[in-house]
Amino acid sequence: MRRLFAAAIAAAQPAHCLPAHLPPAPRGRLVVVGAGKAAAAMARAVEDHWAGPLSGTVVTRYGYEVPCERIEVLTAAHPVPDSAGLAASAHLLELVRDLHADDLVLCLLSGGASALLPLPLPGLTLADEQALSRALLSSGATIGEMNCVRRHLSLIKGGRLAAACHPARVLSLLISDVPGDRPVDIGSGPTVADPSTCRDALAILRRHAFDIPPVVRDILESGRGESIKPGDPRLFGAEARLIATPQMALEAAAEVARAEGITPYILGDAIEGEARDVGKVMAGIAVQVAARNQPVSSPCVLLSGGETTVNVRGAGRGGRNVEFLLGLALALDGHARIHAIAGDTDGVDGQEEIAGATLAPDSLARARALGLSPLAALDANDAHSLFEALGDSVVTGPTMTNVNDFRAILVERA
Repeated sequence: MRRLFAAAIAAAQPAHCLPAHLPPAPRGRLVVVGAGKAAAAMARAVEDHWAGPLSGTVVTRYGYEVPCERIEVLTAAHPVPDSAGLAASAHLLELVRDLHADDLVLCLLSGGASALLPLPLPGLTLADEQALSRALLSSGATIGEMNCVRRHLSLIKGGRLAAACHPARVLSLLISDVPGDRPVDIGSGPTVADPSTCRDALAILRRHAFDIPPVVRDILESGRGESIKPGDPRLFGAEARLIATPQMALEAAAEVARAEGITPYILGDAIEGEARDVGKVMAGIAVQVAARNQPVSSPCVLLSGGETTVNVRGAGRGGRNVEFLLGLALALDGHARIHAIAGDTDGVDGQEEIAGATLAPDSLARARALGLSPLAALDANDAHSLFEALGDSVVTGPTMTNVNDFRAILVERA
């Protein structure tokens, strides 16, 4: 199970997936900008494979920096933005001012860029953006919903970075961490047109019963936060390419399974929903496979990706992957032939440096033998504490990439 997870991460390494997408040298300058958990590793891959002159800056999460010689690497906080991210965002915008038509901006974007590029509209403060981020993260909103709101409260997201580059051409290389791989949702789409509206963002906040601050309500109701729309001439020279996706990572893991003699089945790369509920559904599928060889036969491994959500109710230590895994465990109730792993490919599940965990048939029994209640842990959103006590946490350290969640459920032969 750990080898499958490692293969998924390896497939999305910038050194592996980026070089083939580098463009021909422009007649003018090459300016590199970017943000995300993979941004520094992407910048290093550019430097290693670009012979001509270049300059630029990328911003990545603390601890995810990679040494670069020609591209400046800045660090900032994730998932809640900080003042370092605010300064870095303003710096990126300044770098692309006053460019010419012969220049090329190479924008390197990966998961985490939304939090790393906080640059609120006039009238909003960093404190406002931090409060909104915390509320969104605990609300159960999908990543698409969160990024829709972010695009309409920002000076750099929702196509605004690309608009600032005009008349220079913009090529964005994207490592996707979002279900559906929509460029507008990767880092909240700083270099692509945004078809959503302020009205859509306001509806999302109302749907999740947010206490909307008056300044946010004013920005959205007035349309002052409208993003750059399809057809805007400032984006005519902008192109976006996906260089790594969750599907690619799942396919890499599937190859490892086949080499081990286990048949892989990819259930989907864009699965969303409340994490514990997705775990319960996956348990039902796995039990059907184990009991009846339906819809597929054992031995097999069921692979899936996407991004689940968590409605935070307790004050425990958790993340969506371990919450999924604990929901799965409770539904399986110690099934003797089913094992699982779930982890975030960036190495951080929730807000801790823990990627996820593994599940064995005896996990619940071992937890109860330690005096732990798996159900109470789930109610308190405290799955990290439970799996850590079992010694079953998966800790990778910074992976320098991010293609979203990885889940594998192994069903042994009867």
